Amino acid sequence: MLPDTWFTASPEWSLYIIPYFFIGGIAGGSYFIAAALHWLGRPYDRPVVRIGYIVAALGAIISGLLLIIDLHQPLRFWHMLFQSQRFPLPAFKPWSPMSIGSWALFFFGGIATASAIGALADEGRIRWRGLRVLFDSTLGKVLALVGAAFGFFVASYTGVLLAVTNRPIWADTQFLGVLFLASAASTAAATLILLALWRRESGAHASTIEFLAWFDGWALILELVVLAFFLLSLGSIASVWLSWRGIVLLLFVVVLGILIPLTLHLRPDFMGERLHGNRIAVGAVLVLIGGFMLRFIILIGSETIQGPHTGIQMTSTVPWP
Repeated sequence: MLPDTWFTASPEWSLYIIPYFFIGGIAGGSYFIAAALHWLGRPYDRPVVRIGYIVAALGAIISGLLLIIDLHQPLRFWHMLFQSQRFPLPAFKPWSPMSIGSWALFFFGGIATASAIGALADEGRIRWRGLRVLFDSTLGKVLALVGAAFGFFVASYTGVLLAVTNRPIWADTQFLGVLFLASAASTAAATLILLALWRRESGAHASTIEFLAWFDGWALILELVVLAFFLLSLGSIASVWLSWRGIVLLLFVVVLGILIPLTLHLRPDFMGERLHGNRIAVGAVLVLIGGFMLRFIILIGSETIQGPHTGIQMTSTVPWP
């Protein structure tokens, strides 16, 4: 018997939601990686730490703007954070996944922005050197620790939120949160690799880039394993992948976005430094394509499934965040 989630209406989303899922994952993953290097790394890792904080701040801002634009009434976005009748009292509903996610994104964006400002000051791009305290101090490390927790949450939250809806595929598995978290880790590492290679003047050390490629490879292995569990957990619903959805998933996510980058990242290097860097860069680009397509196919794949009772509305939607 098919689950009742086959008989629900599709959420009214625009295409802005897909880049939000993608960019938000990169932002959360980048901050977590940067914070780990900030605490446990070596002095030559500092340039990539700075890049990671800046990517996280920009990603949080962009993803927040995408969510606001996607709202039916964008100018009322602040209602998700504050009580409209009793402003500025906060509107926090601990029983609501949407309220929790809104506040998590709000705090993550603030912490990421503070760390990015400190990183820019440490790099000499902001003249007020006193702002370095947000990066190169005990305060900076405390911010990194708290921000890493929020980054971890933001990276996995969208998958968990989909799982608590009543849409097919999303509601038929408990692996979406872990899958999106693994994908966020791989796409974040790929983003940092590309920016570190591009901004050679930032002083990114070759050993740090090698570490990011190693980390990305293991994140891809985890993503592949979780993806397999995700498909197995769907049971009979997995038959929906015997269509164009399955072709996209296999070619763009599994082959192009995971297996080929794995080969490029983890194989021994016999090609010299220049070709080695190019190989890592190509792998990183493919990881980003695969990460975007993973979210595209999971989001679009469910929304294109329609049950026979189209008059029945969803009991849960995901308008924010």
